Amino acid sequence: MSVSTLNNPISLDELEIHSLTPYTRANAITPHLAEERFKKGRKLKGSLEQAIKEMGLADGMTISFHHAFRGGDKTINAVMDVIARMGFKDLTLASSSLTSIHAPLIEHIRNGVVRKMYTSGLRGELAEAVSRGLLEEPVHIHSHGGRVHLVQSGEVHIDVAFIGVPCSDEFGNANGIQGKSRCGSLGYAQVDAQYADRVIILTESIVDYPNAPASIRQDCVDAVVQVAEVGDPDKIGGDATRMTTNPRELLIAKHAAEVIEHSGYFQPGFSLQTGSGGASLAVTRFLKDKMIKHNIVASFGLGGITATMVDLHEQGLIETLLDVQCFDSVAADSLSRNPNHHEISANEYANPSSKGAVVDRLDVVILSALEIDMQFNVNVITGSDGVIRGASGGHCDTAAAANLTIVVAPLVRGRIPTVVERVTNVVTPGASVDVLVTDHGIAVNPRREDLIERLNAISIPVYSIDALQARAELITGKPEPIQFTDRTIAFVRYRDGSVIDVIKEVAQ
Repeated sequence: MSVSTLNNPISLDELEIHSLTPYTRANAITPHLAEERFKKGRKLKGSLEQAIKEMGLADGMTISFHHAFRGGDKTINAVMDVIARMGFKDLTLASSSLTSIHAPLIEHIRNGVVRKMYTSGLRGELAEAVSRGLLEEPVHIHSHGGRVHLVQSGEVHIDVAFIGVPCSDEFGNANGIQGKSRCGSLGYAQVDAQYADRVIILTESIVDYPNAPASIRQDCVDAVVQVAEVGDPDKIGGDATRMTTNPRELLIAKHAAEVIEHSGYFQPGFSLQTGSGGASLAVTRFLKDKMIKHNIVASFGLGGITATMVDLHEQGLIETLLDVQCFDSVAADSLSRNPNHHEISANEYANPSSKGAVVDRLDVVILSALEIDMQFNVNVITGSDGVIRGASGGHCDTAAAANLTIVVAPLVRGRIPTVVERVTNVVTPGASVDVLVTDHGIAVNPRREDLIERLNAISIPVYSIDALQARAELITGKPEPIQFTDRTIAFVRYRDGSVIDVIKEVAQ
C-alpha cells in the first residue's frame, strides 16, 4: 500500500522501515494554530482548578514549589488547599524549602493528600510535627545543589511544578523583579521550569507580551493563572537573613573577617559567599574596611544576596554579584537595575553534577552552625532537643567547594553548648570545614597546617577544637542526651545524593 506525500507516492512499508509517519495536515501537533483566537491566549486559564485539570495531575504524582518568598510565601498553602478540595491523594511534595508559614501542610499530610516530601529544610509547627512522626515515609532533606542533582538523576521526577511570580505575560514569560511583590531572583524555580513535565505559572499581574527579562521563559510554561497574591516580599528576610545588632554576633563576625584577612586568600580578585545567620551575614561589614584599606576588589559575591553585598558591589568592592536568591528588597531592587548583578539557577549555583557550578570557583565561604563537633562535623538541621529547626541549604555545597570554609557560631547558646563531642546530625562533614570562629576564640582543622601557621600570628586566641568543646561544657555542664525512638523520620542527603545521616523520631 502506498500513500501520497505532497508530491510523490511512497509505500507505508518503506516509511515503517525508517520509523517515519506520513504527513497529514499542517497543524497536526499544533491544533491551536488552526483558529486565530486560540493562538495567543491558550495558556491563560480562568482558574487554578482548570489549570490543574488540564495539566493532568493524578494521585501519586510529584508536585514542586520554590521558596523565593521564604517566610512570606503564599503560593504553597493556596495551591495545596485547591488540590485537597479536588480530592487528590498520595502526592509527593518536592519544594526547594519549607518554612514555618507552611504549617497548614500538617492537615494535608494527616488527610493523605501528601504522602512523601523532599525539601532543603523545615521549621515551625510543621517541623515539630514531622520530628514527632507525622509522616509515614521519612522526609528527604537535601542541599540546594543536591536537589538539582536528584531532579537530574530522575529520583525526583516533577510531574507538575507550581511557580509563583510577581509578574508574567500570558505566554509564561515571568520574572521576580517587576510587579507589586518583587522577590528578586527565581534561581530555584528555574530548575523546576526546565525539568518538570508540566509547569503552571501563578502570577499577581499579567503584563504585555513579551515580558523581559524573563527568568522563566515561555518555552517551559504550559499554563498561566492570575491570582491575588503569591507572596509577601516584606517577609523574605527573617531571623536567618537578618542583619544582626547582637554584640556577640558582631564580635564573631569581626573575628571571622580577621581570619579571612590573614588566611592567604584575601587577595585582589578573591570571591566570597556569606551564608544565612546573623554573624555570617555581618562579616561583610568588617570586610569592607579591610578591602578599602588593602585596595582589594573581589571578583564576585555569590549566593543569597543581601543589602550588605549590594553595598559592597555599588561601592566598587565586588565586581559582580551572582544571585540564586535575594534575601531582602535591596537585593531585589539591585537585580533589576545593576548590570553586573546576575540571576543564576540552582544548577549553575551548586549542583555537584553540573558542568560548571559557581561554587567550584569560590574562595571563601562563611557559614553558620547549630552544632559543630570535635571532628568539625556541622549540624544545621536539628536543634538541641532533636527537633528539626533549620535547613541544609547550600551549606555542604559551598563547604565542599570553597578554598576556605569558615563556620561561625557562639561557643554556647543560653545553657546549650554549640561545640559538642558529637553533633546530633551531620549535614556538612568535617573534612569540608577549615576554621571554626567563636566568641571565645578559633579552632583550625588540623589538616590545614598552612592556616594554623598563618592564624597563630593574629590577635585572636587559637585553640584546638577539643579545648573549645571542653570550655563550652565547663560553662553549660554536660547536656542530658536527647531521647529518640528507633524510627527514622528523615534522611539527610549529601549533595551527591548519598545518605550522610538519618534523623530519628523524638520520643514523646
